[in-house]
Amino acid sequence: MSFDELGLRPELLRAVAKAGYTEPTPIQWQAIPLVLQGRDVMAGAQTGTGKTAGFVLPILQRLTAGGPPTGRGRRMIRALIVTPTRELAAQVEESIREYGRFLPVRSAVVYGGVGMRGQLDALARGVDILVATPGRLLDHSERRSVDLSAVETVVLDEADRMLDMGFLPDIRRVLKLLPTQRQSLLFSATYTDEVRGLAAGLLRDPATVEAPRETVESDLVEQCVYPATKEGKKALLVHLLGNEVGAGALVFVRTRHGADKLAKHLDHSGINAVPIHGSLSQNQRIRSLGDFKAGRARVLVATDIAARGLDIDQLPHVINFDLPNVPEDYVHRIGRTGRAGTQGAAISLVCGEEIPFLQQIEKLVNKRLPRVRVDGMEEHTPSGSLENWGAPREQAPRPASAGNKPVRRRGPERAVLQERFTSLRATVAEPVADAAVRPARRNRPEGVRPPDLDQPRAAMRGAR
Repeated sequence: MSFDELGLRPELLRAVAKAGYTEPTPIQWQAIPLVLQGRDVMAGAQTGTGKTAGFVLPILQRLTAGGPPTGRGRRMIRALIVTPTRELAAQVEESIREYGRFLPVRSAVVYGGVGMRGQLDALARGVDILVATPGRLLDHSERRSVDLSAVETVVLDEADRMLDMGFLPDIRRVLKLLPTQRQSLLFSATYTDEVRGLAAGLLRDPATVEAPRETVESDLVEQCVYPATKEGKKALLVHLLGNEVGAGALVFVRTRHGADKLAKHLDHSGINAVPIHGSLSQNQRIRSLGDFKAGRARVLVATDIAARGLDIDQLPHVINFDLPNVPEDYVHRIGRTGRAGTQGAAISLVCGEEIPFLQQIEKLVNKRLPRVRVDGMEEHTPSGSLENWGAPREQAPRPASAGNKPVRRRGPERAVLQERFTSLRATVAEPVADAAVRPARRNRPEGVRPPDLDQPRAAMRGAR
């Protein structure tokens, strides 16, 4: 199938051809016709599947079908796209400019970490499509610098990541600002219970589409695991970057503090590295990404959230310094290499504590990843054979009765504890039951018996 068969107008086809695309991806040819029909859509699509064009192209066509309306002398926002991170917001807005270059459509992007003056000026001039992160969008709403009353289409991009980042309350506040009659699109890499709950309240009779999951077993991506001790991971990474991995490595860590710490360690080891994470200002993040793309930094150390939306061509190496605790994130990470027909490598440094994460990943990809040991780095790697390192242990079969039902064994310690408890209870309750044995409590009113320990606590309080 070609883009010509999707019913797109000539201006969009020219822009797509100029961008170098000839055939739509699965998510594009499934989603574009539905969006053009005005349907609500729930789409499952991972990073790198072309999902951005899957909603940007039909939105551009729908907005220009009758010409952009104006209100109070300026354009009104007719399409709103909400993303979890600044980088993804900037990338989506760049795609809008690229695909809409031959159309009279104006777009803007608003996100935190930068001053508001430029954003206020852009909104004051009027825009047709607004791309925003939830927090900054609400800031503009409180300032009354944004009017969402004319929105016809709203897109929640990477909804699962927004929920992971705790944006659900902000998303609900944003949705209350929109007209009830609108088209709603939800794109998510995974369908968690939280995502389904959000979709249930957002979408009306949605069409569901899902792109085939990217195979992580592609011949273009060579994957391997380097077993390491927890303390030896840094030394092993320095060795790999200095001897086996060339320039252009994206290294993933789990936390912002870990990104800063690892980047400093690599710098001190003679390897130019820069971090990128959510605690940095937007200018700092742009500078880090620019240094990496220009080759001034060999290594970009990133968290998963900050890496969403990064546009890096021909990335040769992805290194998991920390394994993700969500196996789908592993697919997102390594999907950044091996693109456009180029070879890529995905390396994971795994310590003993991360073996459960590794097992979940291997279960997801349905493949055992090869283990590799580096000569001369034995002190930083587990001892013994790597043949079965990290493999799930086989559990011994549980004893069963004649009916093949598991036998529930309580164990002797349970009987002993119960016997001791019964004996102790009898010892304590016996003198209470016999008022003649227990001496009268001082200052107790005559005729008032001490409460029975067998009564509930509420009854005991009442007796007092």
